Amino acid sequence: WQMNVAQQLILRALVAWFWRTPYTAPLIDHGTALHDRFMLPDIVRADFDAALEKISAGLGIRMEPSWFDAQFDFRFPMAGRIEVDGHVLELRSAIEPWHVLGEEGGASGTTRFVDSSLERLQVKLVTPQGETPFQLGCNGVRVPLHAGHMPGEQVAGIRFRTWLPASCLHPTIPPHGPLVFDLFDPVQGRAIGGCTYHASHPGGRNFETRPVNALEAEGRRLARFEPHGHNPGATGLRSYSPDPRFPFTLDMRRT
Repeated sequence: WQMNVAQQLILRALVAWFWRTPYTAPLIDHGTALHDRFMLPDIVRADFDAALEKISAGLGIRMEPSWFDAQFDFRFPMAGRIEVDGHVLELRSAIEPWHVLGEEGGASGTTRFVDSSLERLQVKLVTPQGETPFQLGCNGVRVPLHAGHMPGEQVAGIRFRTWLPASCLHPTIPPHGPLVFDLFDPVQGRAIGGCTYHASHPGGRNFETRPVNALEAEGRRLARFEPHGHNPGATGLRSYSPDPRFPFTLDMRRT
């Protein structure tokens, strides 16, 4: 119920703010950034916190960002976190829109499948002050990290295929899991740490029942992360030229 109250609060505050100060500025055309930067939790949270600051200034009340931490953690749950030589790597679930495919004939008529085989992760690398930033690799490919909103933070999104349904886009591209992350130290010239993320059960099993509560669901999700399993001693990462329209996203289908 706390999340419900917080949602009602933000809606009421927006109505009151726009009623007092109508928005007359021209709309912003974000273009492909809506499917690139604004799919990532850190970018969405920074934008939301900036909106709270404007609401607070417009209404003369204080809207604390911490009131909405539960919504943030619910929508973008943490997948795992490791620390190597003071460098922190954090994985969080991000947003990935699913495509509705064309009409196909089915047993009972015409159907339209949804390609639910794609997922997106946000990777955030935090570098200690004064240290040389590490490079991050995913399955041997260098991740295009970009500066975050806090000093020393770098973020990027990784789009990958989790399974191969009967009807999907790019049916010849197999699943990319598990995702193996390498923290590459450019000073030493080798990978010194990393982790592994599984899109499903690490042992390849299929759960026969749904989670009985949120704690079991969280346990299943955390079990898919392993704070080890990288490529020790890897001497380099393959380069990746991201689509200029989606600079924050490493699309594993293009690698």
